[in-house]
Amino acid sequence: MPSRPKLGQNFLSDASAAERIVAALGDVREKTVVEIGPGRGILTQFLAGRAHGVLAVEVDRELAAQLRSRFAPEQVSVIEQDVLGFDFAAASIAAGGRLPVVGNLPYYLTSPILLKLAASCAALESAVLMVQREVADRLAATPGSRDYGLLSVTVQMHGAVEKLFTLPPEAFSPPPEVHSTVFRWRFAPRFAELGVEGEGFLRFVRQAFAQKRKTLANNLRAAGYASEAIASALAQTGIGAQARTETVPVEALAALWRSLGSNSQAPMTGIRR
Repeated sequence: MPSRPKLGQNFLSDASAAERIVAALGDVREKTVVEIGPGRGILTQFLAGRAHGVLAVEVDRELAAQLRSRFAPEQVSVIEQDVLGFDFAAASIAAGGRLPVVGNLPYYLTSPILLKLAASCAALESAVLMVQREVADRLAATPGSRDYGLLSVTVQMHGAVEKLFTLPPEAFSPPPEVHSTVFRWRFAPRFAELGVEGEGFLRFVRQAFAQKRKTLANNLRAAGYASEAIASALAQTGIGAQARTETVPVEALAALWRSLGSNSQAPMTGIRR
């Protein structure tokens, strides 16, 4: 009897799409691949024949048991665990190299999983992931577009994002109410390149995007920066005084952060008291 969907699962049922997803990982014959949420194993069946090894991280006990009975342990190691608690760094050390990641992400856990991968990026090579189409649009968005925002900057600061293809609801069982897009994320953090400290800069980015309808300057004033410091930093970095954050490229945001001297948990320059 097929397992019933739990935890908001929508299982990919299109085998040709599954093969395309695995192929998008490239040559993994010498690599250990981490699969997030293998479910019924439609991606796993293609991974098992291509990869040196597969770490299938599945939180559902019933599905994990089915995977263990279907795949030989030397091919697929089934890890019954929430991926948010999975130690990618330890797995990378055990595998002897950075890890490719693949998976159909549960819609309700997409952002936490993406943030987990970003935090683990030193252990990761690339990821081919499937998410809701609207989320993929935000991940790959460019400055000035409707979808460009906090998620775009956070993800792209950890590496380039490329949308690959989109699947209709009919490719899943049960069919979701939305389309899903597969994208590739190549991990290559940009913090050193842009001269920013990761935690502090991402905190600054959250402040900059706090209210989408407000200007960047107004968001920074709300975060505690003085008007004089903001005006000076905007002028130094060539950002317009009335610019909205969604129009500002990552490079300019990094220059603004450096100009404001934001290297701590609170604004260091011209903070309102």
